[in-house]
Amino acid sequence: MHDGHSHARMPIMSAHRISDLRNLGPKSEEMLARIQIRTPAELSRRGALATFIALKQSDASISLNMLWALEGALSDRDWREVARDDKLRLLTELEAQGVHI
Repeated sequence: MHDGHSHARMPIMSAHRISDLRNLGPKSEEMLARIQIRTPAELSRRGALATFIALKQSDASISLNMLWALEGALSDRDWREVARDDKLRLLTELEAQGVHI
């Protein structure tokens, strides 16, 4: 059923394209393709943190908002919810990986 939105988002398991996922659109899809992530399944296998680190290594201007968006895409939550609820955990994991923002 079409909900009237021009581009409804779907959970990762039923999505066929990166841009079908919550928080991610065509620009994110292009950025992820540059680091060899072209499908939701590839994103899921790599995980939000490793994907963010690879993006940051390829483009230093990538902000933490991308980390929130990736985590939200994988957990089907709005990026603002992720930033509010998971920020400390994700920043701690980044620091443990030696990534300083």
